[in-house]
Amino acid sequence: MGQTIIEKILSSHSGQEAYAGDIVVARVDFIMGQDGTSPLAIRAFEEMGGSRVFDPDRVAFVIDHSAPSPNEGVSALHQLMRRFAREKGIHLYDIGEGVCHQVVPESGRVGPGSLVIGADSHTCTYGALNAFSTGVGSTDLAGALISGQMWFKVPETFKFVCHGTLPRGVYAKDLILYLIGDVTADGATYMAAEYTGEAIASLSMDGRFTIANMAIEMGAKAGLMEADEKTFAWLARFTRRQFTPVSPDPDARYARIKEYDVSNLEPQVARPHRVDNVCPVSEVAGTPIQQAVIGTCTNGRLEDLRIAAQILAGRHIHRDVRLVVAPASRRIYLQAMQEGIIQTLVESGAAVVTPGCGPCVGTHNGVPSDGENVISTANRNFKGRMGNSKAFIYLASPATVAASALTGRITDPREFLG
Repeated sequence: MGQTIIEKILSSHSGQEAYAGDIVVARVDFIMGQDGTSPLAIRAFEEMGGSRVFDPDRVAFVIDHSAPSPNEGVSALHQLMRRFAREKGIHLYDIGEGVCHQVVPESGRVGPGSLVIGADSHTCTYGALNAFSTGVGSTDLAGALISGQMWFKVPETFKFVCHGTLPRGVYAKDLILYLIGDVTADGATYMAAEYTGEAIASLSMDGRFTIANMAIEMGAKAGLMEADEKTFAWLARFTRRQFTPVSPDPDARYARIKEYDVSNLEPQVARPHRVDNVCPVSEVAGTPIQQAVIGTCTNGRLEDLRIAAQILAGRHIHRDVRLVVAPASRRIYLQAMQEGIIQTLVESGAAVVTPGCGPCVGTHNGVPSDGENVISTANRNFKGRMGNSKAFIYLASPATVAASALTGRITDPREFLG
């Protein structure tokens, strides 16, 4: 019987022929923890009697969620991570280096066929590189730090076939919001979402990372794509390591298959307080906003900043709007500076913050006030997500966020694209 991508990866890493529903113990290729979860993993590691990490070269900690530290309590946790990383010889990405889900791919240690776990739910992002990557709890991470292994129940696969080409003014973020709105927040629970079709193939790698990043928002364990020339060209910028691409067999068994024609898709917006509360931008156009956010692990990449800058160039944001921009990594920040993107954003009135998660998690860098509406390129809009349970968060593409920042209300970006 044929296998899906995730079945093949778990087979190769467990030494057994694995199919959906099987329980396997698999070796991991890379482990990641961030500052919101690593301190718990360190304590669990010590409680388990751990003395050394299975392979320091395959582990990284990233300080990105509260970077720089907003208070003394967080500073103590950062100090704990720095000490542990130094003692165990693992790599630490300190403040200013960027979001975990950008700096890990940029490290060149993850690629087609890899098995990656991270103590962050959006670890599924690396599926854009044809890897099985998934979020785990801090205790599971601690066990893997010691053993280099992790147990899995092999997920079923939900195949999304996206035909056509995205229209002008419609981007990867619009596509994934539309898919989540269609299947709902629990429509792919504990499945592997496998994205394919010409619409996916036509996306840049930045766009593919956006799609894979939000697989968890439909309940999926992972978001997977096949590798192609774009994948290997992207990897070649960061590593000379050789990876073996993994493709599904023609007779692979899928739990569900849905096909879409995206040729007439409109810009999409997720309304408060659910990611699957999605509608075309026309249904919420005119809603006043007080804050706009461009960045996070979903849309803080160079392509995203370029798109926003194209709309904002020569214009100034609305006087009643605050625009916060968080580049996904230091590398992206520098590239955006070299291209003049950062200057364009700052001249438009944006506040550019340290590369990292920015306002998304709600610890600092732009906590909204009671009753305020925020439009953001982030991946979640739950009540209290940005640090205030009395604020309202709308999710959209960088283009929609930039256009809305200009007008002071949710706006169709195509108004600024001709």
